[in-house]
Amino acid sequence: MWQPEPGWHPMPGGTGTSTIGVWRASLGEQAVVIKRLAVPGPDDPRQLSDPRHFAYWRREADVATYGLLDDAPGVRLTPTAVEEDAEGITLTSEWVEDAANAGLFIMHALGRFAGAELAHVRWLARNQLRDRLARVEAHGGWATLERTTVADVAHELWRRRETFLDELDGLPQVAQHGDPTPANLPGRDGDLLVALDWACLGYGAAGADVGLYLLQAREEFEPLLDAYLLGLPDGLATRADVTRAAQITAVYTALTRAEWALARVAGGEGALVAKFRHPAVAPHLRALQRQFAAIEALLDG
Repeated sequence: MWQPEPGWHPMPGGTGTSTIGVWRASLGEQAVVIKRLAVPGPDDPRQLSDPRHFAYWRREADVATYGLLDDAPGVRLTPTAVEEDAEGITLTSEWVEDAANAGLFIMHALGRFAGAELAHVRWLARNQLRDRLARVEAHGGWATLERTTVADVAHELWRRRETFLDELDGLPQVAQHGDPTPANLPGRDGDLLVALDWACLGYGAAGADVGLYLLQAREEFEPLLDAYLLGLPDGLATRADVTRAAQITAVYTALTRAEWALARVAGGEGALVAKFRHPAVAPHLRALQRQFAAIEALLDG
């Protein structure tokens, strides 16, 4: 059975559906990050083996070996060694120092990346938000949010989710990182963004990456939108297209994350409202509060 080596240092947040763990280590004088992915078993969700699903288990390894992003505009990958065995895949990547990238630089780079020609590789993620909401639906929807002060808003947006998903599908589809958190976009190489964790690489509506990044951004929406549009190649999408995609993605993702966080603590003692300040909940509720203007735009539209 595969085991991490002694001396590897576990990194926080390094586990997931297919990710066994992430460690920092050294190879000689080279600092590296090692990630271990597990082959899906017979009892694992079938989506892990679906090459088009956002949760496809081996996409990050395929990105590293396929060379699809070698000349992609706006971004650079870290060199990554891929070792595969019967139990899974081990990825070894160069450590990337944090360049304290500003959100405007990140958005400009991702706007440029939206113009990348990814062709039609079979393992690129598609319909990410639709698949995520299908997973939520299978677990009962936003049931915990129905017990909060946003119950009416959550109910209406959940009821209309297919309408907004269809609208998202009808917007211009471009290359997207798929998980553009600040932690995944740490480095800089000249005017290129050094990005990590390409496990959700695929196609999405132009502006979806803006909406996802917005949930943890320091900057407000309009400056981020402007920066993305400055990087976006001419003719790919209009400002209205990008704005709408960002709003839909941000609102539905923020509500889903708030539901997930609240549901984890809801079963404990005490009223639900008393748990809003829980450290595992409060950041998601603050992110949701920042989307109130976008929520109004969706409900008024």
